[in-house]
Amino acid sequence: MTGLAPTTELRHLQYREDDRQGVGKRDRIALAPQYAERYTREILDPFDLGALVAELASGSVTALFCVERDPEACHRSLVAERLRAEHGLPVTHLRPG
Repeated sequence: MTGLAPTTELRHLQYREDDRQGVGKRDRIALAPQYAERYTREILDPFDLGALVAELASGSVTALFCVERDPEACHRSLVAERLRAEHGLPVTHLRPG
């Protein structure tokens, strides 16, 4: 799913917000609103999730991984929510601990 990766510009937008809040990417608990809006508009909206869903084996389990601990602090939460809302896929966020 490399087509769903944020651009360098978007990552830097989030890093600037992290710096402003004094948190690292593994410590952040939420995405910057501007990052979430732009990621959705620039990356997620044009991506054909329907084609991706069609490639999944019936009854299979799929995982989205990233370096951030909290899903709310990562673009994968935006992807997962879209998969749930538009394609009816169940979503379970796994957390360490």
